[in-house]
Amino acid sequence: MTILTILEYPDPRLRTVAKPVEQVDDNVRTLVDDLFETMYDAPGIGLAASQVDVHKRIIVIDVSQERDTPHVFINPVLEGLGEEAPVEEGCLSIPGYYEQVIRYEAVKVEALNRSGETFSMTATDMLAVCIQHECDHLEGKLFVDYISPLKRNRIRRKLTKAKRARA
Repeated sequence: MTILTILEYPDPRLRTVAKPVEQVDDNVRTLVDDLFETMYDAPGIGLAASQVDVHKRIIVIDVSQERDTPHVFINPVLEGLGEEAPVEEGCLSIPGYYEQVIRYEAVKVEALNRSGETFSMTATDMLAVCIQHECDHLEGKLFVDYISPLKRNRIRRKLTKAKRARA
């Protein structure tokens, strides 16, 4: 497995809309394994292929404390359920920043698994939030798109400055 480079905001490649996976094959399964390896190494609880500059509709998630409950969603389709409420979110592509975002308290998702089989599930709590967050990445959206332009620009400036300082 390979640890991939995670794109950081405001990299314009994060705005690319991901394309559906036509066939779940060994290349897709290898990408899924690499996404998990990258996510666990970061460390994070979710990662979209778009965040590593692979613009395919694939997300991986593991919100368990023990890191032993991995979820793979290929070509996910969401339906929001229940009420919407504010939750604090962070993102591996926006390191060090957390903001309140409005999300559904539950979602129904239909997707393909790592074997290419269709499945459906209802998720609540942190898993539901994470699925919504990662699916946004597949649409080229980031959690900063939900906050005020003033806060978004402040985060952009600070991350740009930090990136220049590292170079």
